[in-house]
Amino acid sequence: MKKLFILLIILISAAGSFLTWLFHREKDGVPILTYHQVNDIDQNADTLTVEQFDAQMKYLAEGGYNVITPNELLDAWEGKSTLPANPVIITFDDAHIDIYKNVFPILQKYKLRATFFLVTDFVNLYPNYITWDQAREMQASGLADIQSHTLNNRPMTEIYSRDKLWDQLYGSKQAIEWYLKKPANFIAYPDGKYTVEAESISKEAGYRAGFTLDYGLAHQNPQHYVLDRIPVYGSNSHTLFRFKLRLNGAPLIAPLNRFKNRLIKDGNPEVAELIWIP
Repeated sequence: MKKLFILLIILISAAGSFLTWLFHREKDGVPILTYHQVNDIDQNADTLTVEQFDAQMKYLAEGGYNVITPNELLDAWEGKSTLPANPVIITFDDAHIDIYKNVFPILQKYKLRATFFLVTDFVNLYPNYITWDQAREMQASGLADIQSHTLNNRPMTEIYSRDKLWDQLYGSKQAIEWYLKKPANFIAYPDGKYTVEAESISKEAGYRAGFTLDYGLAHQNPQHYVLDRIPVYGSNSHTLFRFKLRLNGAPLIAPLNRFKNRLIKDGNPEVAELIWIP
């Protein structure tokens, strides 16, 4: 019995040391939240209700977080400035019309800033997508920064021609800079998928950084073109509790999520199912 107790103490101590090491290793990582849709109509894993999104933004505004922009993050990493305490970045992919109708008013309510990655060929084309006039209004507010999500949202892994990759990445950058008269410095890869060539072209096209959908914190390193983010969507539950878990628990949950994805990729889905990810 005594030996079992000692073994238990050793295991608990080892687990505590491991968790401490994980959080210390990730202490300089910056959480970049990413969303898709916010409305009270669509009921799917990619959509939060207006009430849910409002609660999350209230938590950030009142919880001691400092919302920054990707430009401010890169400036700090390049030694041009310093990051505030508890920095966090808010991003949206696709730019459906609900970002103008539902998200923008909530940002104004809490005086928070967000980055919106726009599929430029969809603007002024589809009724469920924002217009250039709406994009200009949001950009002019100082609370929204419009950036690139390529020309037509086609995953980089499905484009095999370098010229077509260039068109997707540079063409959307040109469109934003032409219509909004401001720099397009950042690219969010459609579906979070990228290739080595897409990274190279993003740099060549003049982007400062690129964003994936891999769950994790963004860290300073020489390669800024595959920055991790924290997807808030992707579940049938978008409760405030889950949001807090994914945001505050990222140093621990992200490595577990990577391990789970590796198990699935290696053909062990049954084992992967044993790992719970909020």
